[in-house]
Amino acid sequence: MRAPGGPLAALAAAVLQPGFVGVTPPPWVCRWLGEGLGSVVLFARNVVDHAQVAALTAALRAERPDVIVAIDEEAGDVTRIESRRGSSRPGNFALGAVDDPELTERVARDLGADLASLGVTLDYAPDADVNSNPANPVIGVRAFGADPALVARHTAAWVRGLQAGGVAACAKHFPGHGDTRVDSHHDLPLITGDRDRLDSVELAPFRAAVAAGAQAVMTGHLLVPALDPELPATLSSRILGGLLRDELGFSGVVVTDAVEMRAVADRYGFAGAAVRALAAGADAICIGGERAGEEDARELRDAIVAAVVSGELPEERLAEAAKRVGQLAEWTVAARSGGPARRGLPADASEVGLAAARRALRVTAAPGGAAALPLTVPAYVVEFEPPRNIAIGAETPWGVGAPLAEMLPGTATRRYAEDDVPVDPTAGADGRPVVLVVRDLHRHPWMRSAVTRALAARPDAVVVELGVPELVTGAVHVATHGATRAAGRAAAELLAG
Repeated sequence: MRAPGGPLAALAAAVLQPGFVGVTPPPWVCRWLGEGLGSVVLFARNVVDHAQVAALTAALRAERPDVIVAIDEEAGDVTRIESRRGSSRPGNFALGAVDDPELTERVARDLGADLASLGVTLDYAPDADVNSNPANPVIGVRAFGADPALVARHTAAWVRGLQAGGVAACAKHFPGHGDTRVDSHHDLPLITGDRDRLDSVELAPFRAAVAAGAQAVMTGHLLVPALDPELPATLSSRILGGLLRDELGFSGVVVTDAVEMRAVADRYGFAGAAVRALAAGADAICIGGERAGEEDARELRDAIVAAVVSGELPEERLAEAAKRVGQLAEWTVAARSGGPARRGLPADASEVGLAAARRALRVTAAPGGAAALPLTVPAYVVEFEPPRNIAIGAETPWGVGAPLAEMLPGTATRRYAEDDVPVDPTAGADGRPVVLVVRDLHRHPWMRSAVTRALAARPDAVVVELGVPELVTGAVHVATHGATRAAGRAAAELLAG
């Protein structure tokens, strides 16, 4: 059944942040923007190049001048605006490895200025999680690190930089997704720390984000019994109201992580999760990573209206949420008009990003191992591909072989997944220098086995780790702290001298 028109339907539309399919705004989005829809979110599927994104956001703004245009752009392994070529900036983990908050602020300001020039006004970043569990399958290099104080100071710097660039920051995934082995895209993670542990670890970066003036906070679909033994954070008034609002003093917009994610949708339903989140204190409902049509947005709008009519969702709560979204829209309009001078379309690469990626490199050499560098002849690069992290676009390129081949023509690259890795991955090297490229070597037994065999055959091989360097091995080990385009290039420069 279609929701009735009028103020209630407009309020329900105002709190949705739907995605859509296409590189131009579809007719339904344009129509909804005239009927109360206050926000949209862009994904990689909406991005061809900078000129196209600028035209897309201009078309959206022609329908509603204060529309909030959000994007999930972490400027690291998780990139949407550069999804087809890889981020030209290092991610959080690399910035944490450098541990220069001024550099982090410059990188985030550079990103903010680029996004603002494209018409984006809200970024679902920074990731403020403390990656205290090395086995975490979904956070890893998306976090600044495992030390709460380090993560807190860089979260604050990132918020300041992005917002100085003219784009609202959204710290995620509250109250902290770092200490888990479960990916909330697939199931409901359990965070087992007691309240003292949460205060000293998980919550420290969010306090810093609030103090730095973050305009938004994104909820995590996480069960945290020390805070609420029954409901995931996204659906918990204890966590969103009692903790985030009352204790931490946050007054901005609370955005849910995508409500179609299985951690909540499998238990409460797609629409049920959205209604429960609003009732618990969320202000904006993110949808569209996987459900991106008008029928999906209508299902949620209708469910919200029905919940108000039935009394399940107080109309005052819905009005409060819509008011906060409107206040964020006002902030973004002011930022666009009063922020830094608008610059042209972004360059193909970020100078400060590449400089930061170079500073993030760490080399560990066994006795005599350093003699393996620099490489002076074409190399044989073996890249081991782990199962895809669903937060990272399948289309996003990564690796060291391609940039190294530009510097050492004749360099060959082979890439192997678990099912096709040979007994001796170095068999085709034919005497050339060997470079073994891994991502989170410590998390993948098959990869560790393959690298062990490769090093047995070629003990002079250089190992390049593009993930979390929890396991250091080889005569020479290079850690980039991320798999971005900038990280791959920085590593190739180091290898080629």
